[in-house]
Amino acid sequence: MTVESQQNSKIVSDEMSLKDFILKIQEWLRYLLSKWVIILFFGLIGGALGFWYSTNKKPIYTATTTFVLEDEKGGGGLGGNLSGLASIAGVDLGGSGGGIFQGDNILGFYTSRTMLERTLLTPILLEGKSELLVDRYIQINGLKKIWVDKPYLNKIQFTVNSNIVDGTILLEPNRLRDSVLGVIVNDLSKNYLFVSKPDKKLSTIKVDVKSNDEIFSKNFNDALVKNVNEFYVNTKTKKTLKNVNILQHKTDSVRAVMNGAIYTSAAIVDATPNLNPTRQVQRTAPSQKAQFSAESNKGIYTEMVKNLELTKMSLAKEAPLIQIIDQPIYPLPKEGLGKLKGLYTGGFLFGFLTVFFLIVRKLYKNILR
Repeated sequence: MTVESQQNSKIVSDEMSLKDFILKIQEWLRYLLSKWVIILFFGLIGGALGFWYSTNKKPIYTATTTFVLEDEKGGGGLGGNLSGLASIAGVDLGGSGGGIFQGDNILGFYTSRTMLERTLLTPILLEGKSELLVDRYIQINGLKKIWVDKPYLNKIQFTVNSNIVDGTILLEPNRLRDSVLGVIVNDLSKNYLFVSKPDKKLSTIKVDVKSNDEIFSKNFNDALVKNVNEFYVNTKTKKTLKNVNILQHKTDSVRAVMNGAIYTSAAIVDATPNLNPTRQVQRTAPSQKAQFSAESNKGIYTEMVKNLELTKMSLAKEAPLIQIIDQPIYPLPKEGLGKLKGLYTGGFLFGFLTVFFLIVRKLYKNILR
């Protein structure tokens, strides 16, 4: 067979294959058109189900808080000088804010169990009544109905103990209640709470709380941002603040001793108004001793005040600046499936599944033949 005849045979074969393909498509189209009643029937059922779902599905309310975190970093410069000066008073100023309390790590605090539990136990005022956020969560998720066969769960009380240590709310030990709180915290961190940095180059942090209850979304967002930011600032400056208090106490003590020495010197003079010239030891020795004590404490007091002010400057330098940009306000943005969209989506989905089923059914029958 010549090369030319081979090429002609290949062209004819390709034309036959294309023709067969077109004919096959036409055959399938005729088959599907013959089943238009079935496709339309199930499409209408899908549209009705989609419409019903969009009508009964609760919308999702999103509460968003955006803030900027400006954090001082680095341990040189003024921080090193302050450490050297404050060492005179026996106080360690430490670094200027490293370790786990650097800026990006605040994101991890938002999903920590401690912060979420503290927020859940935050009371809110609704219609003149105080209610804990954890009770609101149980209400909007219908947990009371789910627990109807478990009365021991319905008896759990999340009443907050009056004891508060370092801003942490204490509860009486209760294994069952703590386990329930743990389940709620896991659900919140996975399905309700979303924390991110929209722009990696900026220090902007975005906190979203999504739920089907507008009141819960806003109040939980407000309480969580407040708790985390306060915890971050207080913990980051805790060491330096402790040093400020120590220096303040020492400064006040030196000042009290110095003032006491001054008054003692004056009191000695007043106590011997008509002193015998031959008995100068009664006035001079005690008076000079008191004056010497006053002068010594004056020098110490001057250095202590200097170190105290420098430590306060270090405290101001370490304290991060958290500036709120946007806060959630009513009405919150809501996400939901519109009725018309639900109708179209349900109809298209059921229609597509019906066509797919008919095609698979025909292919199966063809194979059996």
